[in-house]
Amino acid sequence: MKTFDAAFAAHIAGETTTLCRCWKLIRTDGAVRGFTDHDEAVTFDGVAFEAAGGLEASAETAGSGLSAGGMDVAGALSSESLDEADLAAGRYDGARVELWLVNWAAPSMRARLRVGTVGDVTREDGRFRAEVRGLAQALDEPHGRIVGRTCDAVLGDGRCRADLSGLRVTGTVTAIDAAGRLVVGGIGDREAGWFTHGTASFLDGDGAGERCEIRRHGRDGDGALIELWQMPRATVAAGDRVELTAGCDKRFETCVAKFANHLNFRGFPHVPGNDFALYPASGDAAGGGTLV
Repeated sequence: MKTFDAAFAAHIAGETTTLCRCWKLIRTDGAVRGFTDHDEAVTFDGVAFEAAGGLEASAETAGSGLSAGGMDVAGALSSESLDEADLAAGRYDGARVELWLVNWAAPSMRARLRVGTVGDVTREDGRFRAEVRGLAQALDEPHGRIVGRTCDAVLGDGRCRADLSGLRVTGTVTAIDAAGRLVVGGIGDREAGWFTHGTASFLDGDGAGERCEIRRHGRDGDGALIELWQMPRATVAAGDRVELTAGCDKRFETCVAKFANHLNFRGFPHVPGNDFALYPASGDAAGGGTLV
């Protein structure tokens, strides 16, 4: 590949009619797609960049310091390029995006202008608009721990170490009520609330591979009534299998009673809360008076 050297600069200065922009999308599952604003396909690095009619990009925005910056890419939805079902299922969420300036008459003459990740994607009237976030976006993510009374581990991860084998059960969606809640059968006699704050992983149907957080778990006759924080982006139908994982509200009492995993509790249950700091209980060392 020829880099943005003097020859390329001279080409741009003297002949700009053969320049186009190409977008390379690398999804988190490894799938690679390419698109270009040229009216014919352009190929380099083993990727065929499809001619996407109507594909357009906004001007790039940049900020001072560690601001993430970004730009928008918009175009038409079609089965040949970006399928609406794939976007709705989140298959392009977090995808790596490479923007190239290419001489379509000689693709070996090209320069990579920027690298980013796909952020928010909106769809309307057969069109999509995707936000491309800069690499500085990763610097905005929180790191480190917060001292608090609740646990900050994820149930079953390397810090929690709870054995999930006995905390998961597979059932079948038997109905979806008017409120969008799932009625799941075949999960035994788990009491109401057992799966609250847990997860629902769909194993087949259009939503296969999606995982959603459970807001509330109730009972519906012999089945479980599962209310999700957010329904899957794909359609869920009766007969689809779903794996439910028990939920944890991150309290020390729950860790003891529900999971017998208190030795691995990753919170600080003995840290006084704000109420104690402002209004200590009567009879303690502080004398029961207001501290501030």
